[in-house]
Amino acid sequence: MGTFCSVIKFENLQELKRLCHWGPIIALGVIAICSTMAMIDSVLWYWPLHTTGGSVNFIMLINWTVMILYNYFNAMFVGPGFVPLGWKPEISQDTMYLQYCKVCQAYKAPRSHHCRKCNRCVMKMDHHCPWINNCCGYQNHASFTLFLLLAPLGCIHAAFIFVMTMYTQLYHRLSFGWNTVKIDMSAARRDPLPIVPFGLAAFATTLFALGLALGTTIAVGMLFFIQMKIILRNKTSIESWIEEKAKDRIQYYQLDEVFVFPYDMGSRWRNFKQVFTWSGVPEGDGLEWPVREGCHQYSLTVRYKVIEDYSGACCPLNKGIKTFFTSPCTEEPRIQLQKGEFILATRGLRYWLYGDKILDDSFIEGVSRIRGWFPRKCVEKCPCDAETDQAPEGEKKNR
Repeated sequence: MGTFCSVIKFENLQELKRLCHWGPIIALGVIAICSTMAMIDSVLWYWPLHTTGGSVNFIMLINWTVMILYNYFNAMFVGPGFVPLGWKPEISQDTMYLQYCKVCQAYKAPRSHHCRKCNRCVMKMDHHCPWINNCCGYQNHASFTLFLLLAPLGCIHAAFIFVMTMYTQLYHRLSFGWNTVKIDMSAARRDPLPIVPFGLAAFATTLFALGLALGTTIAVGMLFFIQMKIILRNKTSIESWIEEKAKDRIQYYQLDEVFVFPYDMGSRWRNFKQVFTWSGVPEGDGLEWPVREGCHQYSLTVRYKVIEDYSGACCPLNKGIKTFFTSPCTEEPRIQLQKGEFILATRGLRYWLYGDKILDDSFIEGVSRIRGWFPRKCVEKCPCDAETDQAPEGEKKNR
């Protein structure tokens, strides 16, 4: 029991270190300045607490702050969820579709990517966010997006308080250096008058907080719309980039291919529910995902079968003139191919592909992969639909 408690405390201490980073320091600083100044301005100079409107306004300000901080710390400390160390798919044959991470000593589950900052494979990784000093992924995508929504809304409310405070106070008293001009306006005068005068320091601080609030509203608001756009399509930022590059490559090289994103459920509401649930816990386990009809878990992994031998030459003469003259201008290696082998292609040109050769024992050892360029004409894409035998048996049941 004592050992268990010490492990818990150690892990909590490790998580608290996430606060010691410029991202959380700046983010929490902005939240603290905007929230504190909005409350001070409301109570002292704009909307006193003894009025009904002032009380409601103050409660709303506190509510914004609590909800913003709750979702912010959830996104930071709950984290995205990581692929378990040493993870393998239940069906050993499925490893031929997956890349192996030597750092985590595990296969990269569908939709997962290795984060160099976190030094772990992140489930459904969207991006590494410096503002929370953590990745945004499977477990904290909802909290992160809610933070992106609530922060601009709270800042809009705070900005309104700042503008009205400066307007009402400057309408009463315009201060320039040592001279003070008082203008009596019974309609704009606060009753009773504030005990703490609205001086130059208060004006400067309120103006600074207004700038922070407006800047946060614009910047974070744009991020929120970007996140909602990809959530409604059941994508991540990384997957959106993969899809865009794949479509650009197909269009540019006029390839006879159609790119179909496998995780789009065909309905924005169904895609929305993949991230946001009433319980706050996202659907699934982060390792397997529902897919649309005609696709399977590994549709984003393009698997090819070798149909022609290739010696690994940099500019092969026997693979056609176009292949010879369009050899990739890079120091990355070429890999030898033998008919019947399988390749996982991760990127490519019109006449060349780049990927990992899958050896017979790769799904057992997890280290036997050879990576490099090879001619496109030496391989053919393996069909992975319900009508073929290439799709894993476990996936056929899910169609």
